Amino acid sequence: MGVVNITKNTTMICAPLMAQSVEQVLSNMYQAKAEGADVVEIRLDCINNFQPGKDLEIILTKKPLPVLIVYRPKWAGGLYEGDEHKRLEALHLAEDLGADYVDFELKVASNILGKQYSSHQSGTRFIVSCNLDCETPSEEDLGYLVSRMQATGADIIKLVFSVNDITEIARIFQLLSHCQVPIIAYSVGERGLVSQLLSPKFNGALVYGSLKGTPVLGLPTVESLRQTYKVEHINADTKVFGLISKPVGHSKGPILHNPTFRHVNYNGIYVPMFVDDLKKFFSTYSSPDFAGFSVGFPYKEAVMKFCDEVHPLAQAIAAVNTIIRRPSDGKLIGYNTDCEASITAIEDAIKERGYKNGTASFGSPLAGRMFVLAGAGGAGRALAFGAKSRGARVVIFDIDFGT
Repeated sequence: MGVVNITKNTTMICAPLMAQSVEQVLSNMYQAKAEGADVVEIRLDCINNFQPGKDLEIILTKKPLPVLIVYRPKWAGGLYEGDEHKRLEALHLAEDLGADYVDFELKVASNILGKQYSSHQSGTRFIVSCNLDCETPSEEDLGYLVSRMQATGADIIKLVFSVNDITEIARIFQLLSHCQVPIIAYSVGERGLVSQLLSPKFNGALVYGSLKGTPVLGLPTVESLRQTYKVEHINADTKVFGLISKPVGHSKGPILHNPTFRHVNYNGIYVPMFVDDLKKFFSTYSSPDFAGFSVGFPYKEAVMKFCDEVHPLAQAIAAVNTIIRRPSDGKLIGYNTDCEASITAIEDAIKERGYKNGTASFGSPLAGRMFVLAGAGGAGRALAFGAKSRGARVVIFDIDFGT
């Protein structure tokens, strides 16, 4: 069993702030600090009637934690539509006033940072960013792009992707692991959630988390990063477990499994995995680091053919909800825990309430009873099998019964 390494990693938790007023920015900064953020990213282009001299001085003199300043133009996915020279002046002013980090887009960084570094006296660190709203580039193209970004003299580089499939995130992990300078890299959207959660494992410089009450699709909350996932303790040796499902955002699995890992001193993390294609998924995430999976809707039946071995009970039910990668040979072993877990819970509840089945005082309290199921998917199969094995009369209602 992997023992938890209590040494904290260097990945920071950042709360993105897109408030429309300076007063709200200040309020959100204090909220972010209270919830456990290490740094906040402030989007100046979201502030109504933004006045650089006045507003930046207020923000940066009253900041309760480190600040990353972003002033995103419309051509880079932001809201600013004004004069480009004035936008860049505001970013330089942020450095002069003590911003901890200032973000420059790659398109302008090459012309700015070389001159800036010649007279660079402050403690501000420069981030060079690039938002890739197209298909995820190949490893070769990514390597070329990263070289261009490094050549600007950036202290940190930032790449934002928009993946169409979770398998594309493997390229992001590869990038994080091999980059020669500190790097922030992740994908937006629900399919990109694991790129945030696993960033510390692959040495990412920063992971984003939303504030309580302001959810962002594809972002965990700052609170969950601190309390549920404990990202500060994730490292290269952390084993990855996850729920394979579509959709996956509803899952309570991380709340259950991650505290359990910590309780038994196991260096593992359980994450939601939005999977579109099982074949591509298992082919891509085949390393021992991806040690096991829960299987949810709609894959409990289809996933069986990707298992190297299937437990007899799961074979009889024709559905798998748990897969373990056997350490000795890396083979995927499929199990079904839905059946016994659900049926024994129902039996225990019946016994606790003292109900009789009317025929005997021993054996299963389900024997002879009518057992009604709503749904005939993978979980339904498991319950039907378990109830029938206990002697119940099973009736199934399913909206897809006629297909």
